[in-house]
Amino acid sequence: MTNDSVPITKDGLKKLEAELDELRNTRRAEIAEIIRDAQELGPDQLDGQYEDAKNQQAFLEGRIGEIERILDNAEVIDEKAAHRSKQIRIGSKVTVRVGRSKKSQTYQLVGPAEANPGEGRISHESPVGKALIDKESGDRVKVETPSGSIVMHITTIS
Repeated sequence: MTNDSVPITKDGLKKLEAELDELRNTRRAEIAEIIRDAQELGPDQLDGQYEDAKNQQAFLEGRIGEIERILDNAEVIDEKAAHRSKQIRIGSKVTVRVGRSKKSQTYQLVGPAEANPGEGRISHESPVGKALIDKESGDRVKVETPSGSIVMHITTIS
C-alpha cells in the first residue's frame, strides 16, 4: 500500500479513532478469551472453534492495521472551505437530479476510507465522484456506471 494522503472528514477521523480504540482494547481481549476457551475444550472440539477464533483474530489484526495506515496518512478535509466553494470538491455536499426525474439525491464527496453510498457519502474516486468533482451548480454531467450511462443535473452545492 502506498503512503498517499487519505482525505477524511473530522467526523470520519473521530469514528476511525473510536473504532481503533474498540478493536485494540475490547475486541482483542474478547477474541483472546475465545481462543483460550477453545483450547480448553480439548482436541475433539478444538479444531473448528479454535480455527474460527484464529480467523477472527486475523481479521481483527488486519482491520487494526488498515485503520492505523489510514490514520497515519490522514489529511483532514476542510469542510468549511468546501461548503463555501462554488465548485464541487472533497467535503462538498451536492444535490443532483438523475435524468429527467424530479426526485433529488444529496451526496457528500468524501475520501474512500469513509465512503458509504447508503448514507449518501460517496468517494471522490468513484465514477460519480470523479464526474462531479470541479463542477458547478447548474452543470450536467454524464456518468458511466456498470449499468450504463446516466446524466446528472447539479442543482445545489453546499
